[in-house]
Amino acid sequence: MRSSQSKKIFTESFKDEDKIFVLRNLIEVRIPLKHYNRLRKKYSNEYIISFGEPKRILNRVTGRDLVFITKESGIPLLGSASFGLIDRGTNLIQVRPVTGCNLNCIFCSVDEGRMTKSLITDYVVEPDYLAEKLKEIAKFKGDGVEAHIDGQGEPLFYPYLEELLSQIKKIREVDIISIQTNGTLLNEEMINMLENYVTRVNLSLSAVNPEIGKKIHRARYSADKVIESAKMIADSKMDLLIAPVWLPGYNDGEIRNIVELALEIGAGKKFPPLGIQKYISYKHGRKLKKVASFREFYRNLRHMEEEYGIKLILNLKEFGMEKRQKIRQPIRKGERFRARLVCEGRMHGEKIAIVRDRVVTVKSKRNVGEIESFEIVRSKDGIFLAY
Repeated sequence: MRSSQSKKIFTESFKDEDKIFVLRNLIEVRIPLKHYNRLRKKYSNEYIISFGEPKRILNRVTGRDLVFITKESGIPLLGSASFGLIDRGTNLIQVRPVTGCNLNCIFCSVDEGRMTKSLITDYVVEPDYLAEKLKEIAKFKGDGVEAHIDGQGEPLFYPYLEELLSQIKKIREVDIISIQTNGTLLNEEMINMLENYVTRVNLSLSAVNPEIGKKIHRARYSADKVIESAKMIADSKMDLLIAPVWLPGYNDGEIRNIVELALEIGAGKKFPPLGIQKYISYKHGRKLKKVASFREFYRNLRHMEEEYGIKLILNLKEFGMEKRQKIRQPIRKGERFRARLVCEGRMHGEKIAIVRDRVVTVKSKRNVGEIESFEIVRSKDGIFLAY
């Protein structure tokens, strides 16, 4: 943390018995007041924030403990679904720099937001570390790579977004930079910044009716504001894809309104204007009472394709995606390991271990720092889970 930037990146205030520093509106550092008073006689605030112990780092948005993943931490960026990089065997690489969300969507596949019943930890990845590893993978993949910034939460909360985007843009093999967002943090300034780097914005918009939007997202949510941002993106150099989730019993009547909005504002200059998603009930996600079958879902899409004269049932080719060789997976399902638990996992009862330069999420009752024995039970797409 450079001293010339210190006044810009943190504000400070008192609360209870902690000294609280808020960096870039996301990272909250709490230092016991007695400890801070002792250190401040000798050290600057910057030094105390970086090296003062004991301290607790929180995600200001969610209130959860926050693990800062740097190259020096020794935590790899491959192997986790929560943070880092994911290669699913195509020319698209998922880039996940941060977790945490300001919404509490009724359909959330990972139970995000302050209303979560399962999540206890958030992560933020250092931009230099993330870009360095992405460059390595992109070189392996070859020309025509898409870097897709998404995550288990809202990517626009990432406090080093512009730094990351500027570095990704310099990677020779990356032709497309796309980003997923719920749109609530978009404004003219943010859109102007994104326009310098981003090829396509995938905007999650599942209702144009403000009241329905609030019921779906269960938070302070303005559909009107998100729609205004959608119009600004459509008028920019960036492409816009509107990606609603069809929720039976909640927004059935909204889907056609969203289709008409996308066509009206000129979404989809090069890529499809819409990517309508089916609600799926995931194991750790939020459950809805009514779930449509895939047959019903695709039947409805075909009817709208005929009605509006656009393609809504999409495939990889629509986005320039193609199969590519996966990076090497050094861990196989069924293998057994013994390793140290290096930090808390995303969910209750989970810890993070490191095996063969990969992150493994381990179900464990042991404490961080202890050694655990475990068996790999999942290795699909280079994401490793163990019991």
